[in-house]
Amino acid sequence: MIEKLEKQINEYFVGKEDVVKKVLICLLAGGHVLLEDVPGTGKTTLARTLAASTSMSFGRIQFTPDTLPSDVTGVSIYNMKTQEFEFREGAIANNLVLADEINRTSPKTQASLLEAMAEGRVTVDKVTYDLPDPFMVIATENPVEFAGTYPLPEAQTDRFMMRLSIGYPGKEEENLMVKNHIEGKTADIIESVCTGEDIKALREKVKRVHVSDGVADYARQITELTRNESGFVLGASPRATLHLVDAARAAAFIDGRDFVKPDDVKKLAVDVLHHRLILTSQSTISGKDTDSMIKALVTRAKVPME
Repeated sequence: MIEKLEKQINEYFVGKEDVVKKVLICLLAGGHVLLEDVPGTGKTTLARTLAASTSMSFGRIQFTPDTLPSDVTGVSIYNMKTQEFEFREGAIANNLVLADEINRTSPKTQASLLEAMAEGRVTVDKVTYDLPDPFMVIATENPVEFAGTYPLPEAQTDRFMMRLSIGYPGKEEENLMVKNHIEGKTADIIESVCTGEDIKALREKVKRVHVSDGVADYARQITELTRNESGFVLGASPRATLHLVDAARAAAFIDGRDFVKPDDVKKLAVDVLHHRLILTSQSTISGKDTDSMIKALVTRAKVPME
């Protein structure tokens, strides 16, 4: 089922097999994804294709400076006929939610996603509503150099399991994209290969993937090293350790294993940790970059031998 899902998404989202696999890892691990890149690289297409391929309900929130928290969570409206308040769901009440250009809206509106992403529910007027299961947020973010952007607070970015960058396609991939566009091969005509219930069942299987004490400690070592690194103002949180372990379990499951290897943790460390770390001004002036520093820290962690 996973192979069919991966193959179908790659037919419509061309040339980025590695990105597709990591998004599926987050989906099966119950995490959320932050896509940061320039406009027009296919971030929205990826989200729509994933939703259509899995038959999950899809909601899109186009964030702008005047977007309100109620546009995300929903609002209670007074019904004159029944003389009662009725709750009208916001766009967040879907299985897969695309938070488009999340850093173009105010911090107050960004914060309306926190409860949903952490707990799978929203609270409106002191009443809590459960969100559909499975639930996943794919957020797109413009580069901070772009006009009209608000920096995402650390509490918001920490909710995302991975931060991924799509990048521009190669020559052959872009030619294929043009061909698909001319032929009308879009996400609107995709046939689903599985359902939301199938995804829930796969998530339960991922939870049964074995993680040895040594591998769990290996993940902890890596995140702990970021906290002790003088080149970072802020290190990775304990949630980062949990996300790293969960992502490694999903990666092992996709590869056909029922146990996690240290390599699973190592390969995903940059994607899971990058957006949670803040470089010191001295590191920035020295020309250091976050990814290289994470890779250096990973080599310092003691690899379990069992």
